[in-house]
Amino acid sequence: MTISQHEASFKLMNEEQLPVAKNKLHGWKHFAGLYAGEHVAATEFVIGATFVALGASTIDILLGLLIGNLLAMCSWWLLTAPIAVETRLSLYNYLNKIAGDSMTKLYNWANVVIFSVISAAMITVSSTAVRFLFDIPAQLNWYPSSLWFVMIVLAVGSIVVVVAMYGFSTVADFSKICAPWLFVIFIAGSFSLFPALSNHVIGSTTLNSWQDFMTIGDSSIWTGLNDKGEPGIGLLEVIGFAWAANSITHFGLIDMAIFRFAKRKSYGLLSGVGMFFGHYLAWISAGIMGAGTAVILKTTISQLDPGDVAYQALGFSGFVIIIIAGWTTANANLYRAGLAAQSIFVKQSRERTTAIVGFVTMVIACFPFVFTQMLPLLTYAGLLVVPVGGIVFAEHVLFPKIGLTRYWAKYQNLTKSTPAIASWALALVFGFGLNTLDIISFYYLFIPTWIFTIIIYTLLANKYGAGLDYSEHIKADEIEQKQIAQYQDTMAKGDNPHVEDHSKLTKLLNGFAFFSLVMISVLAARVMFYSPTMEIYAVNKSLFETICLVCTVIYFSCSYLALRRHKKLNYHTAEPRLMRTTANES
Repeated sequence: MTISQHEASFKLMNEEQLPVAKNKLHGWKHFAGLYAGEHVAATEFVIGATFVALGASTIDILLGLLIGNLLAMCSWWLLTAPIAVETRLSLYNYLNKIAGDSMTKLYNWANVVIFSVISAAMITVSSTAVRFLFDIPAQLNWYPSSLWFVMIVLAVGSIVVVVAMYGFSTVADFSKICAPWLFVIFIAGSFSLFPALSNHVIGSTTLNSWQDFMTIGDSSIWTGLNDKGEPGIGLLEVIGFAWAANSITHFGLIDMAIFRFAKRKSYGLLSGVGMFFGHYLAWISAGIMGAGTAVILKTTISQLDPGDVAYQALGFSGFVIIIIAGWTTANANLYRAGLAAQSIFVKQSRERTTAIVGFVTMVIACFPFVFTQMLPLLTYAGLLVVPVGGIVFAEHVLFPKIGLTRYWAKYQNLTKSTPAIASWALALVFGFGLNTLDIISFYYLFIPTWIFTIIIYTLLANKYGAGLDYSEHIKADEIEQKQIAQYQDTMAKGDNPHVEDHSKLTKLLNGFAFFSLVMISVLAARVMFYSPTMEIYAVNKSLFETICLVCTVIYFSCSYLALRRHKKLNYHTAEPRLMRTTANES
């Protein structure tokens, strides 16, 4: 085929099936905002309370979450980002090259289901907060008992679907706006309830030392005893929990779909923004808020839902954080689900598949059971997907080092890779077998399962022909990749570089947004550190809740207007190129 014939064939392919073009790559701010927005989420209220219910101690929480989240960050940095940057492919398209169409479709269907249900759970959480505003009764059954609740779910879910349909940039932009506010508001919520908790434990609303904090933590939050009054989980379990919580995306390599847009492999470290702001500070803050709410309402933390906790900590702003935190997580996961669906229906655009998957997701979200079963889903989903990450890791990283050939199944024109399917199946038997035998903690099962998969797949691939000579195929593949790059460079000609908006109005809008976050932080600190009596505490907290809501409205209004001006500037900068392209096509 000539280069022009190749270009014609590339045009017939959906953009998502090709490696990401150089002009589509993003800088570090996109990834920092995306991970912060996704991992400072409504689930943090649930997981923060879970550590309390499981009976972790204060020192185990502080140290265990630090180590576990550091390990998770390094997993993205050392495993996911390098493969994604080197190939510029999503896991779904990479898997198709090494495992054939049959396994890829099966795997993609599994991911459509997993990420749709996760998104549905987040939409349900957001809708639960909205129901408080309309005095709709709590949905305690597995099915919805109120038509109004269903309508709220559909309204909330439609926003998530629209954002996810517009793709990676829109998801990242949405997260960049939400992330700073989410981080501030989680910390502020814990500050606003801590004096009440402190007064309950030590008889004083103010802390005099670090030891006071540890005393309150050990006595009323992370007591070391579970909800049955028995000794709870220890340091190793907390580390494992934090590390395994996102094994589906780092060891399972799902986030290749995200990092294929990264300019550098080192951007994998930006996952730490989400880990330490979300899975460290937010989990700790959620535990404090849950314990404080339980004291105020004279109940146990296991009897509370996120809406109760958020409202007691933040007033009406608490409803906003539940909604926004649910959206940011749902957006990223629905984007992944749409990408997996598009890899199954390759003739359809990602926008259309995301819309269809989004509709199904909204229907699932109408059934409240998806949220109550979310933690088991995440745990088992990780164990289900991690073996596939092991297969890809073996093929991409290990094979060149031991004399085997990447993409050997593609070079043999296989539609079904027996080594890949067999390795996945055996790994599931191995992993769930270890779980049944209870040999090691469930939180660490993904590690031996991943290693087992790599060994089995390497042995089977070698037996089925990965060690044969594919020199001609490799040369043809290299030529094709160069032609794809040339085609993408041609399509990108005339693209104008990204332009920053330095106008006075935009700076003023950003300044107001930043100032609103400062005000929330200052007033929260005033509640925490300058409430010597419960009477003064009540006054300070009431003022904080009112100003917090006002500042929240200011923050999102100003941030949205600044982003809109920024987008408009870059659109007008690109307009001459768009006109030229349209003229040429005509």
